[in-house]
Amino acid sequence: MSETSELRSILADQVERLFADQVSKASLEQAEAGKWDAGLWQAVEENGLTRVLVPEDRGGVGGGWSEAALVLRAAGRHQAPLPLAETMLAGWLLTGAGLDLPDGAVSIGPVRRDESLTLRRDGDGWHLDGTLSRVPWGRHAGHIAMLAMLDATPHVVLVGQGGWQVEEDSNIAAEPRDTCRFTEAPVLAAAPAATDAAGLFRAGALTRAAQIAGALEFALAESVQYANDRVQFGRPIGKFQAVQQELARLAGEVAAAGAAVEMACRAADGGDGGFEIAVAKQRTSEAASTAAAIAHQAHGAIGFTYEHALHFATRRLWSWRAEFGSETAWAEQLGRELAGRGAEALWPYLTARTASG
Repeated sequence: MSETSELRSILADQVERLFADQVSKASLEQAEAGKWDAGLWQAVEENGLTRVLVPEDRGGVGGGWSEAALVLRAAGRHQAPLPLAETMLAGWLLTGAGLDLPDGAVSIGPVRRDESLTLRRDGDGWHLDGTLSRVPWGRHAGHIAMLAMLDATPHVVLVGQGGWQVEEDSNIAAEPRDTCRFTEAPVLAAAPAATDAAGLFRAGALTRAAQIAGALEFALAESVQYANDRVQFGRPIGKFQAVQQELARLAGEVAAAGAAVEMACRAADGGDGGFEIAVAKQRTSEAASTAAAIAHQAHGAIGFTYEHALHFATRRLWSWRAEFGSETAWAEQLGRELAGRGAEALWPYLTARTASG
């Protein structure tokens, strides 16, 4: 077994066992009520899951995007109510600039294409100004790692808790998505960035695509189980052809989303994953809409009740599909890119990308 395969095998075992033991319907309900799950976060940190994308010489696991996606799919499958994706992304952003990822929960920004921050020198230090909206878990983060502009150069900056004012908000899954205001905020560390705003946005899209792929797997498993358990007219509803057909459609969406994420991770690990990441986010976001509809149709009215577990996944699917670009936004970007290459170049380009993946 190769070193990479061994790492993935260890991670797969580790994360599935951890989330199965630590995440329950009760803990999800408590998170939606605003309670921070300190025990779950401690377990995640102790197992090194926040540092999968951090190089070994900086105290990390030294994994790539394929390993990160394995962890994020498990987190999505169990709807883990914590900023694991954001802290992993912060580790990637910070270490790319030669900075260290601090302990504790770390959020990132900006998460929207039309927002930016201004960095300025103040004697021997740095200060940050600007406002970011929809910051994931902003109220719970001990730090926020961000891209900010110094003159015309993007820099990575790290600001500690207390350096921003929070206006609390949330997505429809009740995950914190806060507005954070920085007014002459003291910066703990700053360095020229190894990526730009578009690169950060793509990396964020890949993390959400991986989470969506995991939540889709949960929706499929729940729907199949319910169809086998629910008896109507003397037999399980899963025996009816119409239900079987819809579950087959759901399984197809799950498989397509997972394949798109895997290809995007391989391309990103190879250093050129922009096209594949766009495809992955577009395909998983599209699958989120279709799969959630089928899952709720299979469950009937019970799937919409707060007492049932399905809605924890489907509300995240509806939220995550729009974050870091919706399926429409990514489809438009892909269309412009491919159209710009001309009709004759389309097929050779697509087949070359498929072969390299």
